[in-house]
Amino acid sequence: MNYDVIVIGGGHAGIEASLASARMGAKTLLITISVEQIGASSCNPAIGGLAKGHLVKELDAIGGEMGLATDATGIQFRILNQSKGPAVRGSRAQIDMDRYRIYMRNVVLNTANLDVKQEIVEALIMEEDAVKGVETQLGNRYMASKVIITAGTFLNGLIHIGEKKQQAGRQGEFASVALAEYLRGLGLEIGRLKTGTCARIDGSSIDLSVMEPQGGDEEAIPFSFRTERATFNPTQLPCHVTYTNEETHHIIESNFYRAPLFSGQIEGMGPRYCPSIEDKINRFRERPRHQIFVEPQTLEANEYYINGMSTSLPVDVQLDMIRSVKGMENAKIVRYGYAIEYDFVQPTELKHTLETKKIEGLYCAGQINGTTGYEEAAAQGLMAGINAALSVQGREPFVLGRDEAYIGVLIDDLVTKGTKEPYRMFTSRSEYRLLLREDNADRRLYRYGKQFGLLDAAYLEKVEQKEAAIEGALNYLRENYVTPTKEFIEQLASMEEEKINDKVWLIDLMGRSTMTKAKMLMLVPHFEALSDEVIEQILIETKYHRYIEKQLTQVHKMKDMLSVKIPEGFDFAKVSGLSNEIVEKLSKINPPTLFNASEISGVTPASLEILHIYIKMAQKAR
Repeated sequence: MNYDVIVIGGGHAGIEASLASARMGAKTLLITISVEQIGASSCNPAIGGLAKGHLVKELDAIGGEMGLATDATGIQFRILNQSKGPAVRGSRAQIDMDRYRIYMRNVVLNTANLDVKQEIVEALIMEEDAVKGVETQLGNRYMASKVIITAGTFLNGLIHIGEKKQQAGRQGEFASVALAEYLRGLGLEIGRLKTGTCARIDGSSIDLSVMEPQGGDEEAIPFSFRTERATFNPTQLPCHVTYTNEETHHIIESNFYRAPLFSGQIEGMGPRYCPSIEDKINRFRERPRHQIFVEPQTLEANEYYINGMSTSLPVDVQLDMIRSVKGMENAKIVRYGYAIEYDFVQPTELKHTLETKKIEGLYCAGQINGTTGYEEAAAQGLMAGINAALSVQGREPFVLGRDEAYIGVLIDDLVTKGTKEPYRMFTSRSEYRLLLREDNADRRLYRYGKQFGLLDAAYLEKVEQKEAAIEGALNYLRENYVTPTKEFIEQLASMEEEKINDKVWLIDLMGRSTMTKAKMLMLVPHFEALSDEVIEQILIETKYHRYIEKQLTQVHKMKDMLSVKIPEGFDFAKVSGLSNEIVEKLSKINPPTLFNASEISGVTPASLEILHIYIKMAQKAR
């Protein structure tokens, strides 16, 4: 059977890849080991968080599905870092894992141009160095010039629970062994990583009354820009907080010798920022306790996820350590925690489009690229699906810059630096955080969703009207000023605002940290016709406009810098501050411009700035 695009894997990356491809008009096939498990959340029952929320907002702005699914199935919504600036706030939602999976499966099964098959891909069909299709364990051959692998933890997946090992991609599901071995045979650089999950506890066996409740926000804000705020009123179930103690730590420490993480049984590198409980106890022995979040997995709250207790310890140790925690003395384990090792493709093997450099038409997205997290996976899936469809249609590839989106930062970090441990997104990874806020993701990126046909006309009209209103208001504030007349100074005093001593542009006055919506409307009455969302954006933009201007200047400077030509015969070895690895790569490839240099894996923005300085010095010395 012939298709334009084939997607292997039905996790968060595979869903976004197949939906984007099909919605762009490409005839698409999604092949998954289990149709029932499309959209399954292998680990925690939550979407978003710090920086991860940015990724979800961005893929939603382009036309992805994760934000809509979260709004439809969420059971608690919170804004993290609410007391801090908007650039570092993060949306997070607990989801009903069962309903989320069913929602995503139904969307996939009801999308035009998208077929679904429950099979296991064992090999690619190749023609020289180009992919032409796939072959499954049933002997079926499906042809396509673009194949996207989104295999998650299934490639040579190996589960560890104490001394016990089991080949699986997820507890109770087959691993993808043949495809993993086939990829190794293609000459791709393959590595081994490790991740893990915690035990799940019967809700009726937990005493939540002795734990600290943690509720959602009073006014829930949806993840998707396409969800109407006015009618969004989800059920807000509480999570609860408890702590480990000295007894917990003693139980874990006395069983270190049985921990696969320390016994040498596990070889893969685990996520630094989400360590197992045994790793935390080992690394932070001086701490008397560690925080544990007890999170409901479904609306019925009959099973709880013990966030902060990821483990691969033996089952008897898991039960003892959990029962040593306050509120869980009578806990019944429904599912045991485990660690899982799996193969990944070193992402330096990829172009910025997520197509492999060695094999034409083969794309990789999600954990196969060395990332961890549903959100990172979904963002990559969306980009791979869009680029595969664009390639089929003979259109230019789609690459987001680091100055445009966290998605751009994510992919650029992966393909230029590679990774030795599961990569997780943080706000600190972005140089342009004030530009790349959650709240303006729709304004930044909707034009791409429009360009690719991933957003409907009604929403596009709404977001374009919103953008016009914001820009119109900001232009008014940039172009008008106030003077220190007696009447105006008295008005400021009545608002408990400091007086002005000279002419002040309205955008600077509105940018005061003390400025509120009510004060703004008193000073600029005709803004009363604007919506709350528009007013919210105006307040943010005015408060940070000087810093935003500075970051925009940096962006333009970087773009100008990348156009700089590298002189012929330039001696990279004489550039102080470049690593030996970068010097070797630059000397071997001899890129004609700094932009071409930036495309080389391992060449960082800091390296480019150093190189730029030396090029200017060389030009002056002539």
